[in-house]
Amino acid sequence: MDYKAFIDEQIKSIRQQVGNGTAINAVSGGVDSSVVTVLAHRALGSQLKTVFVDNALMREGEPQRVVNLFAQMGIPVELIDARQTFLKALAGLTDPEQKRQAITDTFYRDVLASAVKRYGARFLFHGTILTDIEETVAGIKRQHNILTQLGIKTEEAYGYTVIEPLKTLRKDGVRAVAALLGLPDQIVRRIPFPGPALAARIVGEVTEEKLNVVRKATAIVEEELANTGAFQYFAVLLEDRATGIRNGKREFGQIIVVRCIDSTDARQATVRELPWDVLHRLCDRITQIPGVNRCLYDLTPKPPATVEYV
Repeated sequence: MDYKAFIDEQIKSIRQQVGNGTAINAVSGGVDSSVVTVLAHRALGSQLKTVFVDNALMREGEPQRVVNLFAQMGIPVELIDARQTFLKALAGLTDPEQKRQAITDTFYRDVLASAVKRYGARFLFHGTILTDIEETVAGIKRQHNILTQLGIKTEEAYGYTVIEPLKTLRKDGVRAVAALLGLPDQIVRRIPFPGPALAARIVGEVTEEKLNVVRKATAIVEEELANTGAFQYFAVLLEDRATGIRNGKREFGQIIVVRCIDSTDARQATVRELPWDVLHRLCDRITQIPGVNRCLYDLTPKPPATVEYV
């Protein structure tokens, strides 16, 4: 594909669709939403209002880091604190699809709808890519940013029209576009991060306590595996517990699973065979997190597994 032509076509299309109106988008710092933000900003300038929604489910320091990064690129981002709103919506939910639905509803119906009304926006940009659409339509796993493909009339339900500039691309294509747009390498090569964020890495109910645990484990995994060149790597907190020993006493502790995969576009994935010294170091560090006494390594490819657990 001629990605330079793709960029030119999308900027032209965006200008035609939005006209003199106001558009809004939510950036997460991942490559998909970042590319959409830059494309839309180049097409619309001040007509685009970009927000970062702090949903309590992000990695350590993520909200302010993203706001600062885009400020350096000359793109203002409003930080919206919606942590308690999302935690309340997720309370008591354990089913993966119910959790995803709660995040989707809270994001679009409550938080983003308020921002849309405040800005008077009539258009919303999504970082939807082809893999998101395929997995949702096939019933494998609903992605949070899939609306129109499920028959949801966003104009009626939320009051805005959805624009999806990347819906014909897969992850490798999005990275190619990101590089041509001049995005920083930390975004171009950033490992994928799910729309439901750390809620996708907690099996069972999402609570502040569990988020704190998986957030710490995530930081360790990303630090240890940053130079592997793997497609994606992350930590998952299981719902089960296991008996262990802490300071000479019995502990019924939490279980963290580490996953590290190689892939091109996330449709299929193989497991990275990490050296034993790396696995031992991961285990040693993760089991130092208070309450965690088991660290497992996931050897399952996709298929039969999906990339994420939830």
